[in-house]
This record gives sequence, C-alpha cells and structure tokens, in this order.
Amino acid sequence: MSQTSTNKGWQVTMAGLGINLALGVLYAWSIFKGAIKASIEQGGPDAFQWSLSSINDPYALCCLVFAFAMIVAGKCQDKLGPARTALIGGLFVGSGFTLMSFSNSYAAWVIGFGVLAGTGFGFGYAAATPPALKWFSSTKTGVIAGTVVAGFGLAPVYIAPLSSFLLGTYGIQKSMLFLGIGFTVAVCGLSFLLINPPQGYVPAEPAKKDDGKPAAKAVYNANISEMMRSPKFYLLWMNFFIGSGAGLMVIGSVAGLAKKSMGPMAFVAVAIMAIGNASGRVIAGILSDKIGRKATLTIMLGFQAVMMFAAIPVVGSGSASLLVVLATFIGFNYGSNLCLFPSFAKDYWGFKNYGLNYGVLFTAWGVGGFVMGRVSEMLNAVPGGLNKSFILAGVLCATGTILTIFLREKKKVEVSAPVIMGEPVAVKEDY
Repeated sequence: MSQTSTNKGWQVTMAGLGINLALGVLYAWSIFKGAIKASIEQGGPDAFQWSLSSINDPYALCCLVFAFAMIVAGKCQDKLGPARTALIGGLFVGSGFTLMSFSNSYAAWVIGFGVLAGTGFGFGYAAATPPALKWFSSTKTGVIAGTVVAGFGLAPVYIAPLSSFLLGTYGIQKSMLFLGIGFTVAVCGLSFLLINPPQGYVPAEPAKKDDGKPAAKAVYNANISEMMRSPKFYLLWMNFFIGSGAGLMVIGSVAGLAKKSMGPMAFVAVAIMAIGNASGRVIAGILSDKIGRKATLTIMLGFQAVMMFAAIPVVGSGSASLLVVLATFIGFNYGSNLCLFPSFAKDYWGFKNYGLNYGVLFTAWGVGGFVMGRVSEMLNAVPGGLNKSFILAGVLCATGTILTIFLREKKKVEVSAPVIMGEPVAVKEDY
C-alpha cells in the first residue's frame, strides 16, 4: 500500500471518528433526563408538563429509530456514497435539536430527539465506518472499526460537562439550540472528508500469517437475502441484542444513579464511563484482530455478566467511587459490541452490500436498547426493581456467552482464488 493511500485512509478514519464524536450526544441523554425531571418536579408555567414515567421515552424511541434508520442509511451509503449519507444525517440531527429548542412538549421531544435526531444518528453512523475499512487490509479491520466508533462512545467526556454547563447557564431549550447548531456544522463539515477508495483499489495484505499459511483470499460478497439465510446472522443478532440492551440500560440511567451519591458532580460518572466505552471499542478491535472475533465476544459478554451481578451490591453500597468503577467496566464491555459486530459483518458478508447488511444486523442494537430500557423502567417502578434489572441483564449476558460457542469461525480455504482474464474471482464459502 502506498504512503499516500495510507494517509488518505487515516484521514477518512479521523473524519469518521469526528462525526461520531458529534453524534455521541445520544449518550448524554441521562444529563438531559435529569434536567427534565427537575423541571417537572419544580413546576411553573414554563416547566415540562410530562409524567415522570415518560421521561425516558424520547431516548428509547431514538435508539429504535436509530437502528432501523441504519437499514435505509446503509442502502444509501452503498448507492450514494458516505459523504452524502453523513450530510443527510447532520441535517436530520440539527432539525431535531432545533425543534426541541422551540418547545418543551412531550410530542416535540419525542419527534425531535426520538425521530429526527434518531434518524440523523443512523445516517451519520452508517456512513462513518465503511469508507474507513475499505482503505485498510483485513488484518486491521478490528482496530480501524474500533477507532471510528470510539468517537461515539467517547463523546460524553466533553458533551456531559458541556451540557451541564449549558443547562445551568441557559436552560434546557437554548442549550438544545446551541448543541444542534454545533453538531450540524461538525457533521456536515466532516462529511466531505468521507471518501471511498478509487475503483479497483485493493489494500495490500500481509503475504504470510504467523503460522506461515496464506493470509488472504477472495471475499464472498453476500446480498441481504443470503445473509439472512445464514444461521450466523441470527446468532449475531441475538448476541448484539443482549450486549447492547444490557449496556444501554445502565448508560441511560447512570447519571440518576450517580446523583444519589455525587450530587451535581454526577456528570463526572457519565464522562468516566464514556472513557471506558470508547476504550472498549478500540481494545476489543485490537484484541479481535489478534485472537479472533468469536473469542473476544465470548470474553466481553462473560465479563459483562459478572459486572451486572456485581452491580447489585455496588449500587446498594452508595459508594460513588465503586459506582464509577462499575460504570466504567460496564461501558467498556458495552463498547466492545460496537466494534465487534461491524467487523463480523465485514468478515462474513463482504463489502459490496456492507451498508445494508450491517444496517439490518444493527437493528439488534435498537431493539435491545428499546426493550431493555422499557423493561428496566417497569421493574424500577416496583420495590427491589433495580436489582431485578441487573439480574435480568446478567442472566442474558451469561446466555449470550454460551451462544458464542455456536459461532463457528469461517471455514479456511487453502486454495488460491481462480483467475479469469487476469482478475481474481470471489469464491463463495461457508459464511
């Protein structure tokens, strides 16, 4: 691979990272939720007139819309390219936050954050990773995917304190306007740096693996119907549902949990957890390139199960330091999902229809967040419900760990790809 191509690939990777840093405002919802709850409880003519049980609805709907928008966005990314797709995403996010800045009604926030911003997140997120992966060899799939999506997880490090400052200084609605303008400019500006490699570009692959066997072979590009006939798709979907649902359940509530022991400094717990979230994406990517996706997923899900059961005594202790450590590790394990599953999709089903294929797989993230969020809210409404939420999440993560046993690695083919008229022909294999 030439130095110019390598530099261009890193430029695209950093642009994707920057876009996700802006779109990661999703994970600051717990900060917004706290401000809305305080407004409801304070009352007054300009207060939010919502029921307390509905506060999490915009977030839950946003996760669901985000996931299903990824299907349309993935198709758009495959056909129109990543730059236009990300540009559309930036405009959707901006319009959603602008709507929220003009109204505190439940409907405005459900539409603004849940539908418009959720759609924007899907389009921006779908456009960020594919072009970056195309510039690098298959041996760097995990680390490049992890680097790009790390931006989404790392975003609360700056968004949490920034949002807390804006909310305290300007109030909820002006804060939404400022955030909307900033994110629109950032996403739309960086979208022009998302460039696919030129036609016919093939990144250089290592000639040999450590075991001396040929490293690369032609990749079979599955279409959507072929992917959905693969048992691996359903195993991956279920594990993605479990891993994302358990993580989002905690991420969406961590500020509320921390506020009991940390008061107004609760945003620190959100920011520190975000560092764990982002670290999990990068470290899991590096690890999966070394020991394989399946082994890494097994480790992360098993670790998450342990953390969920450990959360019961930790949250009950009221210790701020233990809560921050717990949230960091839960965020770390959750973040690994957002690196591993796009890498699985590329490994198993190729690049040609990657946007659409991963978009369909990504629905597991949205459904997991929506279902686990709603179940958690219902359980939390009854005595001892918080502990029951952690027990449920722990059992699901343990089940997911067992399911990874059935994720067989791709069948190794020790023959060279056939060549017709000087061009290698893709070989269909057990995917």
